[in-house]
Amino acid sequence: MTYQEALAYIHAVHWQGHKPGLARTRALLAALGDPHKQLRFVHVAGTNGKGSTAAMLDSCLRCAGYKVGLFTSPYIIRFNERVQVNGAPIPDGDLVRLVEQVRPAAAMADVPTEFELITALGMLYFAQQHCDIVVLEVGLGGALDSTNVIDPPECAVITALGMDHVKELGPTLADIAAAKAGIVKPGSPVVSYGGAPEADRVIAAAAAAQNAPLTVADFSKLTLRAAGLDGQTFDYDGLAGLTLPLLAGYQPRNAAVAIEALRALRGRGWQVPDSAIRQGLAQVRWPGRFELLRREPPFLLDGSHNAHGMRATVESLRARFPGEKFVFLVSIMADKDAGEMLRLLLPLAKAFVTVTAPSPRAIPAAELAARIEALGGRAEPADTIPAAVARTDALAAGGPAAALGTLYFSGEVREAVEARKQSR
Repeated sequence: MTYQEALAYIHAVHWQGHKPGLARTRALLAALGDPHKQLRFVHVAGTNGKGSTAAMLDSCLRCAGYKVGLFTSPYIIRFNERVQVNGAPIPDGDLVRLVEQVRPAAAMADVPTEFELITALGMLYFAQQHCDIVVLEVGLGGALDSTNVIDPPECAVITALGMDHVKELGPTLADIAAAKAGIVKPGSPVVSYGGAPEADRVIAAAAAAQNAPLTVADFSKLTLRAAGLDGQTFDYDGLAGLTLPLLAGYQPRNAAVAIEALRALRGRGWQVPDSAIRQGLAQVRWPGRFELLRREPPFLLDGSHNAHGMRATVESLRARFPGEKFVFLVSIMADKDAGEMLRLLLPLAKAFVTVTAPSPRAIPAAELAARIEALGGRAEPADTIPAAVARTDALAAGGPAAALGTLYFSGEVREAVEARKQSR
């Protein structure tokens, strides 16, 4: 089997028509010898910030000397990024070998979904690599997500919550919090971002019911010292002068959540000194999240894929580029609140360029442009991502530009911006 054949097999497993639940994942893992039972986890759920928080935890735990697995989605450039050990994506040869190992086990009457298959691949790889700990990001929700087959984790983390995936999780913030709180397990410490009383009550009740000690990040102990296009410096609860290369204004709050989780791990016997936290935050990389692809003229990339995330992105744009107007390159998925996302961007927009991201759920570029025009904005569709980047640069005329709305086009946007830098 070649690498391309392995990927084709993974992507051919369709989720349509499957009932949510953990039975398929449990059956698949049992057929593979229950590799997840050999591992210890930090389990990370939330609406926004879970990937960034997971990356910070991974970086700090590696700096503390542990062998760390990281399971995240989606990927930016290559599929292999979804399964990493000590910062290195799974090699192509290992992915092929694992697919060949999993394929016979996956020939079940009720076939696994694509995400369930990838979860099993990840567990198998992390066990074979003898990881000390795995930072495990939830795919969707929490309670019925395939990652939730694990035994009680070393720590459960719930990042910022907002209204997203309401069709699957429920129409209220309390419903969404209940789904995310499904990762809370007996006796395992829980760390929560907090800040939404309706959700906080649900998480507190879930933790109490499981006798799980709960810590809510205290942002009154967070002080921003400096912020610019090279990163940020902040203090949090006795740790002074922490540096973070991630640019978005919300990232120090995600770092505070990661710090609380690392402190909870200390309470479970993990050796994570302050020096490892300091070094891990200073070294963290998380592409596609308020990332400066080019400094002159500025071109930002941010995977803000829902209204809750877009609101935070707009705040960061205002803070980093006060008074500036942007040309926005946008693609948005049809199941998101596109109207609200666009309304948030309009006050900062000089113009929009729309493109259809490589996903069957993406709103067609022409339709998205028409929606922007109907809201009073100026927009034009582009046929390809390289053409969209070129047109964005032309309209920006030396001013700032930003590609927003989904992570699905981030790899191609990055390549197109890089190609234009090389050709100058």
